[in-house]
Amino acid sequence: MAFPNLPEAFKGLRVVQFSDLHYGFHLDIKQLTNVVEQIQAEQPDIVCFTGDLVDYALGPHSKDIRDVLNTLKAKHGCYAVLGNHDYYGDADAVAGVLEDAGFHCLRNKGIRVQKGTQSIWIAGVEDMWEGVPNLKNAMKMVKNDEWVLLLSHAPDFADIAALEPVHLQLSGHSHGGQVRLPLIGPLSSVPYGVKYPSGLYHVGKDKSLTLYTNRGIGVSVHPIRFMCRPEITVLTLV
Repeated sequence: MAFPNLPEAFKGLRVVQFSDLHYGFHLDIKQLTNVVEQIQAEQPDIVCFTGDLVDYALGPHSKDIRDVLNTLKAKHGCYAVLGNHDYYGDADAVAGVLEDAGFHCLRNKGIRVQKGTQSIWIAGVEDMWEGVPNLKNAMKMVKNDEWVLLLSHAPDFADIAALEPVHLQLSGHSHGGQVRLPLIGPLSSVPYGVKYPSGLYHVGKDKSLTLYTNRGIGVSVHPIRFMCRPEITVLTLV
C-alpha cells in the first residue's frame, strides 16, 4: 500500500488488522487463541483492532480474553478502538480488558510512534453509532505534515476523516455483509457501514484518504457467513 508522504523510516511497516470478534456469540477462547496465533505468525510491526471485542457483554471470561490478547506482541505496539457492541454492556470494562492486554485503547485520542527522528501518528475515535467520535481531539497533537493512521470502527466515518489530514483509515463493523451474492454484493447493511462495506477505497474530493474495511472475524445476529470469509488483514506500507 503506497503513500508518497510516508516517512522513510516507516517504509516497509507491517500492519496487521483484525476486527469484530464478537466474543461469546459463536466465538470462544479456543477460536480467539487461534486468531491471535495467526496474527503473531505474521510478525507484525503494528497490530490494530477495530472494535466489537464482545457481542453484548464480557461475561465471566474477561480474564481469559485478556490473557490470550496479551500474548500478541508487535514491534511498535498494539492499538484498538471500541465498536458499537462494546458499549452494550460496559464500555469502560471492555476498554480496560484491552488496556490490560497491552493495547492502547484510543477513545478520541492519539499516540505518536517514533523511529529515530521520524514519526507517525495513530489516532482512534469512539464509535459513530453508540459513542461520540471526536477526530479533532484525537489529532490535536499531530505535527504539521505528520503521517496519520486512523482507527474507526465505522467505515462511513471516512467521509468525515477525509476532511482532515488523515492518510489511512482502518475500519470494520460491516462484516462485509456476512452474506454476499455474486454481482449483488452484501444482502444487508448496518448503519454507518453502508457506503464502504468491504475492502479498499479512496475517499474524499481528491481521493487523498485511503480506507480499508475489514470483514471481521466473528458474526452477529445470524451465525452465518456466505461468500464472505473471515479476515485478518496484512498491510505493508511503502
